[in-house]
Amino acid sequence: MLKRTLLAAALFASSTSAFAQDSIKLLLDWFVNPDHAPLIVAEQKGFFKEAGLSVEMLEPADPSAPPKLVAAGQADMAVTYQPQLHMQIDEGLPLSRIGTLVDNPLNSLVVLAESDIKEIKDLKGKKVGFSVGGFEDVILGAMLQHHGLSSKDVEMINVNWSLSPSLIAKKTDAVIGAFRNFELNQMDIEKHPGRAFLVEEHGVPVYEELILVINNKDRDQQDKWKRFNQALNKAVAYIQAEPEASWQAFVSYKPKELDTELNRRAWKDTLPYLAKDAAKLDVSRYENFAKFMLEKGLIKKAPALETYAIEPK
Repeated sequence: MLKRTLLAAALFASSTSAFAQDSIKLLLDWFVNPDHAPLIVAEQKGFFKEAGLSVEMLEPADPSAPPKLVAAGQADMAVTYQPQLHMQIDEGLPLSRIGTLVDNPLNSLVVLAESDIKEIKDLKGKKVGFSVGGFEDVILGAMLQHHGLSSKDVEMINVNWSLSPSLIAKKTDAVIGAFRNFELNQMDIEKHPGRAFLVEEHGVPVYEELILVINNKDRDQQDKWKRFNQALNKAVAYIQAEPEASWQAFVSYKPKELDTELNRRAWKDTLPYLAKDAAKLDVSRYENFAKFMLEKGLIKKAPALETYAIEPK
């Protein structure tokens, strides 16, 4: 009788541990789109569940809020951008990078394909639209400086997130801050094709576009973050091996919202930029970009990398 009781208890314990799930409240940086492909596919294909995780993904009303909410302990993880992380750390937010979704810049300077702007130096005397002051103007300044110009050689216009429409309406001659995987496709769909100048090819250090951050107090939960990143790696491997099947998995998350021509095109253009090893921390890339931001006055100091970025193991 005792043996049966012990056996039953053991079976119960093993079954509950097998079904136990670590919960993660994840705040996205924006509404769901192909930039979030690894997250959505990991959820839809059950890779998070296989890793013992229950992930709740929420779209923000305010794109700037997620890292602040994580810093305040109101969520477990947030999607943000490497440049913003450097500024958030400079502001004193207790955040740490623990993973990467997109490991290359998507930011670009875009002009109409028919434009007479064939090189960066052709921007002299032109109007350049932007959405986020304090960063995009610095990026543009670095690109201009790389080609012997300065910010004084252009007129900056805040177009309030209306990047491609301002180009199409010819209210601007160029826009900075356009994501190469989205704006170019949107413009092409609207029969006004564009041409992009990639920031990393014109004087801006390479950085990671989309990253995952947690509160510093949770840095010791390395096993959970390791399993999270492993699920992302499995999703990216599946996406690369089965792009059409993974697209179907992606749109199944919100069919009415995601199954669009723009998203289908952006999906294809996003795949080459997805991080194949989510946990991997490129030390030189982070240190070089921190130095760039310090030189440009975007941050007041560049603390040691290990204080705000880890590679869960």
